[in-house]
Amino acid sequence: MSEVVRYGGGLAKRESRQVSRELSRMDARGQVELARINQQADLQAERIAAIGYVGKRAMHEVTMLSQLEVQLSSLVPSAIPRLQGIGDLTALAMADVVSETVRRVK
Repeated sequence: MSEVVRYGGGLAKRESRQVSRELSRMDARGQVELARINQQADLQAERIAAIGYVGKRAMHEVTMLSQLEVQLSSLVPSAIPRLQGIGDLTALAMADVVSETVRRVK
């Protein structure tokens, strides 16, 4: 934020002090508003980081789950429907956790 430059030329002493006080108040209000904006930006950035972390972790776990499903399916082909069902339920539960994280963090 740019600094307010005090102007004292051409005014009586009393008027000059009033102008100076008002400019000081305006500067202080601006600094407070800037601090609020910065705080909100920091909070939003942390929300994004939290959601991203949970989402990335869920994607990693779903990948590992899918890989295990494929490996077990190749060992026991008759278990494919059950493995797919368990995999789908687990992946949906992870997606629900990601969705819940978004709701809570907002």
